[in-house]
Amino acid sequence: MSKQKIGTRCVQGGYTPGNGEPRQIPIVQSTTFKYATSADMGALFDLEAEGYFYTRLQNPTNDYVAAKIADLEGGSAAMLTSSGQAANFFALFNICECGSHIVSSASIYGGTFNLIANTMAKMGIEVTFVAPDASREEIDAAFKDNTRAVFGETIANPALTVLDIETFAAAAHDHGVPLIIDNTFPTPVNCRPIEWGADIVTHSTTKYMDGHGAAVGGAIVDSGNFDWMAHADKFPGLTTPDESYHGIVYAEKFGQGGAFITKATAQLMRDFGCIQAPMNAYLLNLGLESLHVRMKKHVENGQAVAEYLEKHPKVLKVSYSGLPSDPFYKTAQKYLPQGGCGVVSFEIDGGRAAAEEFMGKLKMIAIETHVADARSCCLNPATSTHRQMTDEQLKEAGIPAGLVRLSCGLEEKEDLIADLESALA
Repeated sequence: MSKQKIGTRCVQGGYTPGNGEPRQIPIVQSTTFKYATSADMGALFDLEAEGYFYTRLQNPTNDYVAAKIADLEGGSAAMLTSSGQAANFFALFNICECGSHIVSSASIYGGTFNLIANTMAKMGIEVTFVAPDASREEIDAAFKDNTRAVFGETIANPALTVLDIETFAAAAHDHGVPLIIDNTFPTPVNCRPIEWGADIVTHSTTKYMDGHGAAVGGAIVDSGNFDWMAHADKFPGLTTPDESYHGIVYAEKFGQGGAFITKATAQLMRDFGCIQAPMNAYLLNLGLESLHVRMKKHVENGQAVAEYLEKHPKVLKVSYSGLPSDPFYKTAQKYLPQGGCGVVSFEIDGGRAAAEEFMGKLKMIAIETHVADARSCCLNPATSTHRQMTDEQLKEAGIPAGLVRLSCGLEEKEDLIADLESALA
């Protein structure tokens, strides 16, 4: 990781042009790449040489941006995916297979909950969910002999719980498996999970990293800290020969810092093809260049709105880790000293019907299936992003039916509060 400050890395990281080369990263809008001989191309297919042969696997534009994100998170390698959901699936499936087991925080995004609890279950991968503030004893009790990963979100979407990263990391490592953290909401500007013990970090770059609602994407960052060979029996995909690549052992050939991302690219991206479009990667980089500036404003607005809502008589509860009354305030002070994000969740008196009526009265804040960009928006998770979950699952995830998830954008906080005041009235 660069010794430069995070803001400088947002602007300068990932790509350094040579003499006479473009100052902005080039968009390599090509599916294929030309080579002089079959031997040259064969070396790429054998993973014996570096380069590009088909954009379904890798693209130079994507790699420039992935390198910047790796630098921001303090990782050894990174890759871009077509969405945050693809990033989480790749990160887990890269080390899990039929017969594996995952320990996961129950307080995660509904789409990811469904991915792990239902879709991956059809692939023969089990999961045990625990609370994000579970004790070490409770976490340990969730492990099985076939556990291969621990998963959680730094700040959960939309419950806004804050994960005790060090406790989950210690449990994972004592059981010989990596901790995978989705760091979408705080971004590496406000939290770098690798510094607290996380091994793999994922992002929905669609959110704050892009910042403008312009491009869907995801990212996976490997810390390079997990010793796969030390737990070779648990991770045969990384520590035994891959016959589809002439018997390469990823952990031996690419080392501790390169094995995970190389395997995810060579196997999963090859077979599933969830590549981020080069144009989307270019747009993502434009967002990254201002990320450090924007996050300060998002946090400022989120804090002001949360403080306003907490005092309103029609609001039953506000979840925002920047409030001293929030149950995760102390945890947030440890992991998120500069603030978390601009997303505020709150429950209106009157349940689902009242929440829907309130949202219909908003003038500036839009109802959208989105979060974390320049324009403020909101939704009722129970009737949108989390509608596949049962009432019992919603309750377990800390998402009551009347919850409103409000994403505070870059507008002035006074105008946001005025819109809320009018709608609540």
